[in-house]
Amino acid sequence: MRGLTLTQQEQGRLQTLNLVLEGRMGVAEAACVLGLSERHAWRILAAYRSKGVAALAHGNRGCRPANALPEETRQRVITLARKQYVGLNHTHLTELLAEREALAMSRSTVRNILVGAGLTSPRHRRPPRHRCRRERMPQEGVLVQMDGSYHNWLEGRGPWLTLLLSVDDATGTIPYALFREEEDAQGYFRLLWGIVQSRGVPLAVYTDRHSVFQPPRRPHETLDESLAKERGRTQVGRALRELGVCQVFARSPEAKGRVERMAGTFQDRLVSELRLAGATTMAGANSVLWKFLPGFNQHFGVPPAQMERAYRPLATGLDLAATLCFKHDCKVARDNTVRYQLRTLQLLPDAERPSYSGVRAEIQERLDGNIVVYHQGRVIPTHEAPPRPSVFRAGNNNWSGLTVLPKWLTENGNMDARSRVRRTEILSDPLPRGPTPRKVAYWKAVQTARRRGLAIQAIARELGMSRGTVRKYLAAPGPTVYSIGRSAYTAPPPDLLTESLNS
Repeated sequence: MRGLTLTQQEQGRLQTLNLVLEGRMGVAEAACVLGLSERHAWRILAAYRSKGVAALAHGNRGCRPANALPEETRQRVITLARKQYVGLNHTHLTELLAEREALAMSRSTVRNILVGAGLTSPRHRRPPRHRCRRERMPQEGVLVQMDGSYHNWLEGRGPWLTLLLSVDDATGTIPYALFREEEDAQGYFRLLWGIVQSRGVPLAVYTDRHSVFQPPRRPHETLDESLAKERGRTQVGRALRELGVCQVFARSPEAKGRVERMAGTFQDRLVSELRLAGATTMAGANSVLWKFLPGFNQHFGVPPAQMERAYRPLATGLDLAATLCFKHDCKVARDNTVRYQLRTLQLLPDAERPSYSGVRAEIQERLDGNIVVYHQGRVIPTHEAPPRPSVFRAGNNNWSGLTVLPKWLTENGNMDARSRVRRTEILSDPLPRGPTPRKVAYWKAVQTARRRGLAIQAIARELGMSRGTVRKYLAAPGPTVYSIGRSAYTAPPPDLLTESLNS
Protein backbone atom coordinates (compact mmCIF):
# COMPACT_ATOMS: atom_id res chain seq x y z
CA MET A 1 0.00 0.00 0.00
CA ARG A 2 1.44 3.30 -1.05
CA GLY A 3 1.99 5.98 1.62
CA LEU A 4 1.80 3.46 4.47
CA THR A 5 4.64 3.73 6.97
CA LEU A 6 5.24 0.70 9.12
CA THR A 7 6.69 0.77 12.58
CA GLN A 8 9.78 -1.20 13.47
CA GLN A 9 7.66 -3.92 15.06
CA GLU A 10 5.42 -4.15 12.00
CA GLN A 11 8.48 -4.35 9.73
CA GLY A 12 9.76 -7.28 11.79
CA ARG A 13 6.42 -9.06 11.40
CA LEU A 14 6.52 -8.42 7.63
CA GLN A 15 9.95 -10.03 7.28
CA THR A 16 8.91 -13.04 9.37
CA LEU A 17 5.73 -13.56 7.33
CA ASN A 18 7.71 -13.41 4.08
CA LEU A 19 9.98 -16.15 5.38
CA VAL A 20 6.89 -18.26 6.17
CA LEU A 21 5.47 -17.71 2.67
CA GLU A 22 8.83 -18.63 1.12
CA GLY A 23 8.81 -21.87 3.06
CA ARG A 24 11.96 -21.04 4.98
CA MET A 25 10.20 -20.93 8.41
CA GLY A 26 7.23 -22.73 9.86
CA VAL A 27 4.21 -21.02 11.45
CA ALA A 28 5.00 -22.41 14.90
CA GLU A 29 8.57 -21.12 14.69
CA ALA A 30 7.33 -17.73 13.44
CA ALA A 31 4.90 -17.48 16.35
CA CYS A 32 7.77 -18.13 18.76
CA VAL A 33 9.90 -15.43 17.10
CA LEU A 34 7.06 -12.87 17.13
CA GLY A 35 6.06 -13.66 20.72
CA LEU A 36 2.53 -14.64 19.70
CA SER A 37 0.42 -17.73 19.96
CA GLU A 38 0.40 -20.07 16.96
CA ARG A 39 -3.33 -19.45 16.46
CA HIS A 40 -2.82 -15.66 16.24
CA ALA A 41 0.13 -16.17 13.88
CA TRP A 42 -2.20 -18.05 11.51
CA ARG A 43 -4.68 -15.11 11.67
CA ILE A 44 -1.99 -12.58 10.75
CA LEU A 45 -0.75 -14.78 7.92
CA ALA A 46 -4.28 -15.13 6.49
CA ALA A 47 -4.88 -11.36 6.65
CA TYR A 48 -1.50 -10.72 4.98
CA ARG A 49 -2.35 -13.06 2.14
CA SER A 50 -5.72 -11.35 1.53
CA LYS A 51 -4.97 -7.65 2.19
CA GLY A 52 -1.26 -7.41 1.84
CA VAL A 53 0.90 -5.03 3.90
CA ALA A 54 -2.16 -3.02 5.04
CA ALA A 55 -3.18 -5.98 7.22
CA LEU A 56 -0.16 -5.39 9.45
CA ALA A 57 -1.25 -1.82 10.38
CA HIS A 58 -3.71 -1.22 13.24
CA GLY A 59 -7.29 -0.72 12.12
CA ASN A 60 -7.65 2.60 14.02
CA ARG A 61 -4.62 4.15 12.40
CA GLY A 62 -5.47 7.57 11.03
CA CYS A 63 -8.83 7.75 12.87
CA ARG A 64 -9.51 10.52 15.40
CA PRO A 65 -10.26 9.30 18.94
CA ALA A 66 -13.86 9.61 20.03
CA ASN A 67 -12.89 11.45 23.24
CA ALA A 68 -10.44 13.81 21.56
CA LEU A 69 -10.94 17.53 22.09
CA PRO A 70 -12.33 19.25 18.99
CA GLU A 71 -9.82 21.30 17.05
CA GLU A 72 -12.07 24.37 17.26
CA THR A 73 -12.01 24.21 21.07
CA ARG A 74 -8.24 23.78 21.07
CA GLN A 75 -7.74 26.83 18.88
CA ARG A 76 -10.16 28.85 20.99
CA VAL A 77 -8.22 28.07 24.16
CA ILE A 78 -4.95 29.09 22.50
CA THR A 79 -6.49 32.34 21.21
CA LEU A 80 -7.93 33.25 24.62
CA ALA A 81 -4.60 32.51 26.31
CA ARG A 82 -2.71 34.73 23.87
CA LYS A 83 -5.11 37.70 23.86
CA GLN A 84 -7.76 38.04 26.55
CA TYR A 85 -6.16 35.98 29.32
CA VAL A 86 -2.51 36.64 28.60
CA GLY A 87 -0.15 36.25 31.57
CA LEU A 88 -2.35 33.88 33.60
CA ASN A 89 -0.93 30.69 35.03
CA HIS A 90 -2.43 27.40 33.94
CA THR A 91 -4.48 26.79 37.06
CA HIS A 92 -6.02 30.26 37.07
CA LEU A 93 -6.73 30.06 33.32
CA THR A 94 -8.51 26.72 33.76
CA GLU A 95 -10.78 28.22 36.40
CA LEU A 96 -11.63 31.28 34.29
CA LEU A 97 -12.33 29.19 31.18
CA ALA A 98 -14.87 27.12 33.12
CA GLU A 99 -16.37 30.15 34.87
CA ARG A 100 -16.57 32.70 32.02
CA GLU A 101 -16.21 30.78 28.74
CA ALA A 102 -18.15 27.59 29.59
CA LEU A 103 -15.08 25.48 28.74
CA ALA A 104 -14.90 22.84 31.46
CA MET A 105 -11.55 21.11 31.13
CA SER A 106 -8.98 19.73 33.51
CA ARG A 107 -5.82 21.64 34.30
CA SER A 108 -3.67 18.97 32.64
CA THR A 109 -5.68 19.28 29.39
CA VAL A 110 -5.28 23.06 29.34
CA ARG A 111 -1.60 22.71 30.12
CA ASN A 112 -1.04 20.20 27.29
CA ILE A 113 -2.79 22.52 24.83
CA LEU A 114 -0.76 25.57 25.84
CA VAL A 115 2.58 23.77 26.07
CA GLY A 116 1.96 22.26 22.64
CA ALA A 117 1.41 25.80 21.35
CA GLY A 118 4.55 27.10 23.04
CA LEU A 119 2.75 28.95 25.85
CA THR A 120 4.43 28.01 29.13
CA SER A 121 3.15 29.07 32.53
CA PRO A 122 4.42 32.53 33.58
CA ARG A 123 4.79 31.37 37.16
CA HIS A 124 8.30 30.06 37.65
CA ARG A 125 8.88 27.40 40.25
CA ARG A 126 11.91 27.53 42.46
CA PRO A 127 14.59 25.14 41.29
CA PRO A 128 15.46 22.31 43.67
CA ARG A 129 18.07 23.34 46.21
CA HIS A 130 21.36 21.56 46.19
CA ARG A 131 21.97 19.74 49.45
CA CYS A 132 25.27 18.42 50.66
CA ARG A 133 26.60 16.79 53.78
CA ARG A 134 27.35 19.20 56.58
CA GLU A 135 30.80 19.08 58.08
CA ARG A 136 31.03 17.91 61.67
CA MET A 137 31.97 20.36 64.38
CA PRO A 138 35.73 20.38 65.08
CA GLN A 139 35.58 19.79 68.84
CA GLU A 140 33.52 17.64 71.14
CA GLY A 141 30.99 19.76 72.99
CA VAL A 142 30.60 22.55 70.43
CA LEU A 143 27.15 21.34 69.34
CA VAL A 144 24.82 18.74 70.86
CA GLN A 145 21.71 17.65 68.96
CA MET A 146 18.66 16.65 71.03
CA ASP A 147 15.38 15.05 70.03
CA GLY A 148 12.66 12.70 71.26
CA SER A 149 11.62 9.40 69.65
CA TYR A 150 8.15 8.05 70.49
CA HIS A 151 8.17 4.35 69.66
CA ASN A 152 6.97 0.94 70.80
CA TRP A 153 10.29 0.27 72.50
CA LEU A 154 8.98 -2.54 74.71
CA GLU A 155 7.13 -4.30 71.83
CA GLY A 156 3.87 -4.64 73.72
CA ARG A 157 5.43 -5.82 77.00
CA GLY A 158 4.79 -2.39 78.48
CA PRO A 159 3.62 1.11 77.56
CA TRP A 160 4.88 3.12 74.62
CA LEU A 161 7.81 5.29 75.71
CA THR A 162 9.69 8.32 74.40
CA LEU A 163 13.47 8.13 74.16
CA LEU A 164 15.07 11.52 74.84
CA LEU A 165 18.35 11.36 72.94
CA SER A 166 21.37 13.63 72.67
CA VAL A 167 24.13 13.25 70.06
CA ASP A 168 27.46 15.07 70.03
CA ASP A 169 27.90 16.50 66.55
CA ALA A 170 31.70 16.11 66.49
CA THR A 171 32.00 12.47 67.59
CA GLY A 172 28.54 10.99 67.04
CA THR A 173 28.54 9.65 70.62
CA ILE A 174 25.65 9.79 73.08
CA PRO A 175 26.42 12.06 76.08
CA TYR A 176 23.21 11.00 77.82
CA ALA A 177 19.80 9.52 77.08
CA LEU A 178 16.79 8.39 79.04
CA PHE A 179 13.27 7.05 78.61
CA ARG A 180 10.23 9.13 79.51
CA GLU A 181 6.49 8.66 79.19
CA GLU A 182 6.29 11.67 76.86
CA GLU A 183 8.43 14.45 75.43
CA ASP A 184 8.12 17.07 78.18
CA ALA A 185 10.16 19.82 79.81
CA GLN A 186 10.99 17.78 82.92
CA GLY A 187 12.45 15.05 80.73
CA TYR A 188 14.71 17.52 78.93
CA PHE A 189 15.75 18.96 82.30
CA ARG A 190 16.89 15.47 83.32
CA LEU A 191 18.60 15.02 79.96
CA LEU A 192 20.54 18.28 80.40
CA TRP A 193 21.39 17.27 83.98
CA GLY A 194 22.89 14.02 82.73
CA ILE A 195 24.89 15.82 79.99
CA VAL A 196 26.31 18.36 82.45
CA GLN A 197 27.15 15.71 85.04
CA SER A 198 28.81 13.29 82.59
CA ARG A 199 30.50 15.65 80.09
CA GLY A 200 29.99 19.30 81.02
CA VAL A 201 28.11 22.30 79.67
CA PRO A 202 28.07 22.35 75.83
CA LEU A 203 28.41 25.53 73.80
CA ALA A 204 25.17 25.06 71.80
CA VAL A 205 22.26 22.67 71.42
CA TYR A 206 20.44 21.92 68.16
CA THR A 207 16.74 21.06 68.51
CA ASP A 208 13.51 21.17 66.56
CA ARG A 209 10.81 23.77 67.19
CA HIS A 210 8.85 21.67 69.66
CA SER A 211 6.77 23.66 72.15
CA VAL A 212 9.17 22.54 74.87
CA PHE A 213 11.93 24.61 73.23
CA GLN A 214 10.02 27.38 71.43
CA PRO A 215 6.68 28.82 72.51
CA PRO A 216 3.97 28.49 69.86
CA ARG A 217 2.85 31.57 68.01
CA ARG A 218 -0.14 33.32 69.56
CA PRO A 219 -3.28 33.70 67.41
CA HIS A 220 -3.21 37.53 67.47
CA GLU A 221 0.54 37.97 67.33
CA THR A 222 1.81 40.88 65.23
CA LEU A 223 4.53 40.59 62.63
CA ASP A 224 7.04 42.45 64.80
CA GLU A 225 6.36 40.12 67.72
CA SER A 226 6.70 37.09 65.45
CA LEU A 227 10.08 38.25 64.13
CA ALA A 228 11.41 39.29 67.53
CA LYS A 229 13.94 36.93 69.04
CA GLU A 230 12.77 37.67 72.56
CA ARG A 231 9.16 36.75 71.83
CA GLY A 232 9.20 34.51 74.85
CA ARG A 233 11.14 31.65 76.31
CA THR A 234 10.04 28.29 77.58
CA GLN A 235 11.29 26.80 80.81
CA VAL A 236 13.92 24.80 78.90
CA GLY A 237 14.97 27.89 76.92
CA ARG A 238 15.32 29.88 80.13
CA ALA A 239 17.47 27.14 81.70
CA LEU A 240 19.73 27.01 78.61
CA ARG A 241 20.21 30.77 78.78
CA GLU A 242 21.17 30.59 82.46
CA LEU A 243 23.68 27.84 81.65
CA GLY A 244 25.15 29.98 78.85
CA VAL A 245 24.17 27.52 76.11
CA CYS A 246 23.27 28.85 72.66
CA GLN A 247 19.95 27.48 71.38
CA VAL A 248 19.73 26.71 67.63
CA PHE A 249 16.46 25.65 65.99
CA ALA A 250 16.26 23.30 63.02
CA ARG A 251 13.75 24.06 60.29
CA SER A 252 13.53 20.50 58.94
CA PRO A 253 14.19 16.97 60.20
CA GLU A 254 17.02 16.66 57.66
CA ALA A 255 18.84 19.59 59.26
CA LYS A 256 19.40 17.57 62.45
CA GLY A 257 19.96 14.35 60.56
CA ARG A 258 22.52 12.92 62.98
CA VAL A 259 20.09 12.59 65.87
CA GLU A 260 17.30 11.48 63.51
CA ARG A 261 19.43 8.66 62.08
CA MET A 262 20.65 7.78 65.56
CA ALA A 263 17.05 7.34 66.70
CA GLY A 264 16.52 4.92 63.82
CA THR A 265 19.64 2.97 64.84
CA PHE A 266 18.38 2.76 68.42
CA GLN A 267 14.97 1.56 67.22
CA ASP A 268 16.81 -1.33 65.61
CA ARG A 269 19.49 -2.23 68.16
CA LEU A 270 18.10 -1.02 71.48
CA VAL A 271 14.71 -2.68 70.93
CA SER A 272 16.51 -6.00 70.59
CA GLU A 273 18.54 -5.34 73.75
CA LEU A 274 15.38 -4.51 75.68
CA ARG A 275 13.76 -7.71 74.40
CA LEU A 276 16.75 -9.83 75.42
CA ALA A 277 16.82 -8.21 78.87
CA GLY A 278 13.07 -8.71 79.33
CA ALA A 279 12.39 -5.06 80.20
CA THR A 280 8.71 -4.33 80.83
CA THR A 281 8.73 -0.96 82.63
CA MET A 282 10.27 2.47 82.11
CA ALA A 283 12.68 1.95 85.01
CA GLY A 284 13.87 -1.36 83.57
CA ALA A 285 14.25 0.19 80.12
CA ASN A 286 16.39 3.01 81.54
CA SER A 287 18.60 0.49 83.35
CA VAL A 288 19.19 -1.42 80.10
CA LEU A 289 19.77 1.82 78.20
CA TRP A 290 22.46 3.13 80.54
CA LYS A 291 24.33 -0.19 80.37
CA PHE A 292 24.02 -0.15 76.58
CA LEU A 293 25.42 3.37 76.00
CA PRO A 294 29.17 2.84 76.83
CA GLY A 295 29.60 -0.03 74.38
CA PHE A 296 27.54 1.77 71.74
CA ASN A 297 29.68 4.93 72.00
CA GLN A 298 32.89 2.92 71.78
CA HIS A 299 31.68 1.06 68.69
CA PHE A 300 30.07 3.90 66.71
CA GLY A 301 31.96 6.99 67.90
CA VAL A 302 34.39 8.78 65.57
CA PRO A 303 37.42 10.85 66.63
CA PRO A 304 36.96 14.63 66.40
CA ALA A 305 39.13 16.87 64.22
CA GLN A 306 40.54 18.54 67.34
CA MET A 307 41.09 16.56 70.50
CA GLU A 308 40.48 19.51 72.85
CA ARG A 309 37.03 19.30 74.42
CA ALA A 310 34.72 22.31 74.30
CA TYR A 311 32.58 21.17 77.22
CA ARG A 312 32.79 23.69 80.05
CA PRO A 313 32.59 23.08 83.78
CA LEU A 314 29.62 24.47 85.65
CA ALA A 315 30.10 28.15 86.52
CA THR A 316 31.14 28.93 90.08
CA GLY A 317 28.17 29.77 92.25
CA LEU A 318 25.62 28.33 89.79
CA ASP A 319 23.33 25.79 91.43
CA LEU A 320 22.35 23.16 88.87
CA ALA A 321 19.25 22.18 90.84
CA ALA A 322 18.11 25.83 90.93
CA THR A 323 18.68 26.15 87.17
CA LEU A 324 17.14 22.96 85.79
CA CYS A 325 13.76 23.47 87.40
CA PHE A 326 10.42 25.19 86.81
CA LYS A 327 10.41 28.85 87.84
CA HIS A 328 7.31 31.00 88.27
CA ASP A 329 6.88 34.57 89.51
CA CYS A 330 4.33 35.20 92.21
CA LYS A 331 3.15 37.87 94.61
CA VAL A 332 3.17 37.24 98.35
CA ALA A 333 -0.25 37.62 99.91
CA ARG A 334 -0.94 39.82 102.91
CA ASP A 335 -0.81 36.80 105.22
CA ASN A 336 2.70 35.95 103.90
CA THR A 337 1.56 32.97 101.85
CA VAL A 338 2.06 31.98 98.23
CA ARG A 339 -0.01 29.51 96.23
CA TYR A 340 1.46 27.04 93.75
CA GLN A 341 -0.79 24.52 92.03
CA LEU A 342 -2.89 23.05 94.89
CA ARG A 343 -0.47 23.93 97.68
CA THR A 344 -0.26 26.98 99.93
CA LEU A 345 3.12 27.77 101.49
CA GLN A 346 3.57 29.93 104.58
CA LEU A 347 6.64 32.20 104.42
CA LEU A 348 8.44 32.35 107.77
CA PRO A 349 10.08 35.51 109.12
CA ASP A 350 13.83 35.74 109.59
CA ALA A 351 16.34 38.18 111.04
CA GLU A 352 16.68 40.19 107.83
CA ARG A 353 13.00 40.61 107.03
CA PRO A 354 10.04 39.92 109.32
CA SER A 355 7.38 40.15 106.57
CA TYR A 356 7.27 39.60 102.81
CA SER A 357 3.74 40.86 102.26
CA GLY A 358 3.23 42.34 98.78
CA VAL A 359 6.71 41.57 97.39
CA ARG A 360 7.40 39.68 94.16
CA ALA A 361 8.97 36.27 94.78
CA GLU A 362 10.02 33.32 92.66
CA ILE A 363 8.72 29.79 93.13
CA GLN A 364 10.99 26.96 92.01
CA GLU A 365 9.72 23.44 91.51
CA ARG A 366 12.80 21.23 91.65
CA LEU A 367 13.18 17.92 89.88
CA ASP A 368 12.99 16.07 93.20
CA GLY A 369 9.53 17.55 93.86
CA ASN A 370 10.56 20.16 96.44
CA ILE A 371 9.07 23.66 96.26
CA VAL A 372 11.51 26.48 97.05
CA VAL A 373 10.67 30.20 97.32
CA TYR A 374 13.35 32.71 96.31
CA HIS A 375 13.50 36.45 96.91
CA GLN A 376 16.45 38.56 95.79
CA GLY A 377 18.63 35.48 95.35
CA ARG A 378 17.93 34.14 98.83
CA VAL A 379 15.85 31.15 99.91
CA ILE A 380 12.90 31.99 102.14
CA PRO A 381 12.09 29.32 104.74
CA THR A 382 8.57 27.97 104.35
CA HIS A 383 6.24 25.31 105.59
CA GLU A 384 2.78 24.09 104.66
CA ALA A 385 0.15 26.73 105.48
CA PRO A 386 -2.96 25.81 107.46
CA PRO A 387 -5.95 25.08 105.19
CA ARG A 388 -8.94 27.35 104.68
CA PRO A 389 -12.10 26.85 106.76
CA SER A 390 -13.81 25.31 103.72
CA VAL A 391 -11.53 22.28 104.09
CA PHE A 392 -12.76 21.71 107.63
CA ARG A 393 -16.37 22.23 106.56
CA ALA A 394 -15.90 19.44 104.00
CA GLY A 395 -15.10 17.03 106.83
CA ASN A 396 -11.29 17.08 106.74
CA ASN A 397 -10.83 18.32 110.30
CA ASN A 398 -7.85 16.18 111.33
CA TRP A 399 -5.20 18.47 109.87
CA SER A 400 -2.53 19.80 112.17
CA GLY A 401 0.51 21.75 111.12
CA LEU A 402 1.87 21.98 114.67
CA THR A 403 4.79 19.77 115.53
CA VAL A 404 4.78 20.76 119.25
CA LEU A 405 1.85 22.16 121.19
CA PRO A 406 2.37 25.54 122.88
CA LYS A 407 3.26 25.38 126.54
CA TRP A 408 0.20 27.34 127.57
CA LEU A 409 -1.97 24.51 126.16
CA THR A 410 -0.22 21.81 128.20
CA GLU A 411 -0.05 21.22 131.91
CA ASN A 412 3.71 20.91 132.25
CA GLY A 413 4.97 21.77 128.78
CA ASN A 414 6.34 18.25 128.24
CA MET A 415 3.47 16.78 126.23
CA ASP A 416 4.64 14.58 123.42
CA ALA A 417 4.86 16.33 120.10
CA ARG A 418 2.10 15.54 117.76
CA SER A 419 3.06 13.95 114.51
CA ARG A 420 2.71 16.33 111.63
CA VAL A 421 0.15 15.17 109.15
CA ARG A 422 0.75 16.13 105.54
CA ARG A 423 -2.09 17.85 103.81
CA THR A 424 -2.02 15.42 100.93
CA GLU A 425 -2.53 12.50 103.36
CA ILE A 426 -5.65 13.84 105.08
CA LEU A 427 -7.51 14.84 101.95
CA SER A 428 -10.12 12.39 100.75
CA ASP A 429 -9.00 9.65 98.44
CA PRO A 430 -9.84 10.27 94.80
CA LEU A 431 -13.01 8.53 93.74
CA PRO A 432 -12.97 6.65 90.46
CA ARG A 433 -15.00 8.04 87.60
CA GLY A 434 -15.93 6.15 84.43
CA PRO A 435 -14.76 7.27 81.01
CA THR A 436 -16.96 9.75 79.15
CA PRO A 437 -18.85 8.57 76.05
CA ARG A 438 -16.65 10.79 73.89
CA LYS A 439 -13.47 9.16 75.25
CA VAL A 440 -14.93 5.71 74.63
CA ALA A 441 -15.89 6.64 71.06
CA TYR A 442 -12.48 8.15 70.32
CA TRP A 443 -10.64 5.11 71.74
CA LYS A 444 -12.78 2.67 69.72
CA ALA A 445 -12.33 4.72 66.54
CA VAL A 446 -8.55 4.80 66.96
CA GLN A 447 -8.37 1.06 67.63
CA THR A 448 -10.56 0.37 64.58
CA ALA A 449 -8.34 2.53 62.39
CA ARG A 450 -5.24 0.73 63.68
CA ARG A 451 -6.74 -2.65 62.79
CA ARG A 452 -7.32 -1.30 59.29
CA GLY A 453 -3.55 -0.74 59.03
CA LEU A 454 -3.62 3.08 58.95
CA ALA A 455 -0.58 5.07 60.03
CA ILE A 456 -0.67 7.53 62.93
CA GLN A 457 -0.77 10.55 60.64
CA ALA A 458 -3.59 9.02 58.57
CA ILE A 459 -5.62 8.25 61.72
CA ALA A 460 -5.11 11.81 62.99
CA ARG A 461 -6.24 13.24 59.65
CA GLU A 462 -9.29 10.98 59.47
CA LEU A 463 -10.48 11.58 63.05
CA GLY A 464 -9.48 15.25 63.23
CA MET A 465 -7.16 14.99 66.23
CA SER A 466 -3.46 15.55 66.84
CA ARG A 467 -0.86 12.84 66.36
CA GLY A 468 0.10 12.99 70.04
CA THR A 469 -3.50 12.25 71.06
CA VAL A 470 -3.63 9.33 68.61
CA ARG A 471 -0.43 7.91 70.12
CA LYS A 472 -1.92 8.11 73.63
CA TYR A 473 -5.07 6.28 72.51
CA LEU A 474 -2.95 3.64 70.75
CA ALA A 475 -0.84 3.08 73.86
CA ALA A 476 -3.80 3.02 76.28
CA PRO A 477 -5.27 -0.44 76.99
CA GLY A 478 -8.73 1.13 77.27
CA PRO A 479 -10.59 4.46 77.39
CA THR A 480 -9.05 7.05 79.70
CA VAL A 481 -10.45 7.00 83.24
CA TYR A 482 -10.21 10.18 85.29
CA SER A 483 -10.63 10.63 89.02
CA ILE A 484 -12.28 13.33 91.08
CA GLY A 485 -9.88 15.97 92.35
CA ARG A 486 -8.83 16.53 95.94
CA SER A 487 -11.43 19.17 96.65
CA ALA A 488 -14.34 17.11 95.28
CA TYR A 489 -17.57 17.30 97.20
CA THR A 490 -18.58 14.09 98.98
CA ALA A 491 -22.34 13.60 99.05
CA PRO A 492 -23.89 12.70 102.44
CA PRO A 493 -25.43 9.27 102.94
CA PRO A 494 -29.04 8.93 101.72
CA ASP A 495 -30.39 8.25 105.20
CA LEU A 496 -28.91 11.46 106.64
CA LEU A 497 -30.23 13.43 103.69
CA THR A 498 -33.72 12.02 104.20
CA GLU A 499 -33.58 12.73 107.90
CA SER A 500 -32.58 16.34 107.34
CA LEU A 501 -35.40 16.85 104.88
CA ASN A 502 -37.99 15.36 107.21
CA SER A 503 -36.88 17.52 110.08
